[in-house]
Amino acid sequence: MLSAKNIHYDLADRARALVCGGIGVAHLLAQRVGLPQAIDQHLHLLKKHLPYHESDHVLSLAYNILADGTCIEDLERLRTNEAALDALGAQRIPDPTTAGDFCRRFENDPQVLLLMEVINETRLKVWKQQDAAFFDQAIIDADGTMAPTTGQCKEGMDISYDGPWGYPPLLISLANTKQPLYLVNRSGNRPSHEQADEYLDKSIVFCRRAGFQRILLRGDTDFTQTWKLDEWDQSGDVTFIFGADDIKPLEQRAEALPATDWRRLERPAKYQVQTQERDKPPNVKERIVRERQFKNVVLQWEDVAEFDYRPTCCQRTDRMVALRKKISVEQGQDKLFEEYRYFFYLSNDRELSAEEIVFSANDRCDQENLIEQLKNGVRAMRNPLDHLHSNWAYRVMSSLAWTLKAWCGLLLPVAAGPWEARHREQKRSMVRMEFKGFLGAMMRLPAQIVRTGRRIVYRLLSWNPWTGCLLRLAEAMHRPLRC
Repeated sequence: MLSAKNIHYDLADRARALVCGGIGVAHLLAQRVGLPQAIDQHLHLLKKHLPYHESDHVLSLAYNILADGTCIEDLERLRTNEAALDALGAQRIPDPTTAGDFCRRFENDPQVLLLMEVINETRLKVWKQQDAAFFDQAIIDADGTMAPTTGQCKEGMDISYDGPWGYPPLLISLANTKQPLYLVNRSGNRPSHEQADEYLDKSIVFCRRAGFQRILLRGDTDFTQTWKLDEWDQSGDVTFIFGADDIKPLEQRAEALPATDWRRLERPAKYQVQTQERDKPPNVKERIVRERQFKNVVLQWEDVAEFDYRPTCCQRTDRMVALRKKISVEQGQDKLFEEYRYFFYLSNDRELSAEEIVFSANDRCDQENLIEQLKNGVRAMRNPLDHLHSNWAYRVMSSLAWTLKAWCGLLLPVAAGPWEARHREQKRSMVRMEFKGFLGAMMRLPAQIVRTGRRIVYRLLSWNPWTGCLLRLAEAMHRPLRC
């Protein structure tokens, strides 16, 4: 079928085209929300602007990721593309060595924190465009991860508890829209919860300024900041759900509960069957485990109960929700023994049921998907530079590409009428879309770049089902935002 033989190449004299035709709407969005102006106004790292400003460096690194770049060296590919320069209205953009030098100008925590605060201030303008239901509750997740490196001379790196060398960043994110609010690089082999209370407090203040009515904090067992729980509880608008370690006193209290306090936990289906349920294929993995006589842990059922509990550092009593799992340990066709395993969740929310507490705590695991996207989608967890603060700054600027993706979804207009439901679904899908899917849907659109008069025209040369969203978003960015 692949029968083409008479293939020739030619070079266009005047027409210039760009592979990533969607980069224009990202730049248009950044201009509309005032991000370049805010960066230049507050961030002062360059003594002279010859020829670049601080915003040129920050946006170039973000656009490099949106243009399918995978590392800082890919800036060279972007800066030598005349069509890309025309598309962005630039005479030149920084080369990789200049961009690396700019990252190394970040020498302390306040400088990187200022950059994150500038992005967050701009984020407020995006959130103001949302409807009232958006501000019902802010769900803030906290988690730590490991950003490994094979380098040997990077200042601040250390070995983690399980072997890899690198930095252990802390991520504070808004689960509603999967946006990173604070991405904190830390030195050496640090516990995952270190500085979490400080940045959770910053996130609470920020969400209050944005207008959220309620705030929910979530984290695993390492993030149970017992010295902060009373303060958060007394604020009135903050609730929390944190995992608690399965220590012997908690397990004894759970075992002492009467049988009538335990309720069977029925988890809802992952999705609703529209027509009829399909036949499930045979479980190949389960069959091999049984045939080869491996030990197999099988979940039988789950029960849930609760009791009052006061942590050591607290003066107030909170709810401790206990999840009891009946586990059967099997080998081949034989059942070796059965046991109970306990999981505990500490919360000050008195309105949700115990089951809803468990479901909400399990939903926090979706932050692992955000970490995965920042690591392998955006590649913001790389360490291309030589010390802690330069790598931290690169992380923040690279993650701006993910933030721009989320802003594209949040600012996608919804037209009233027969298309409203479809437009809302497109908006929700774009906010939660994986980065690779976003690049394929909205960025990798071949376009001819035509500069005429005072306009830069992106003439799209292909179509996909998301092209209509791109055109709607570009048209909306030419209108003033709601103050």
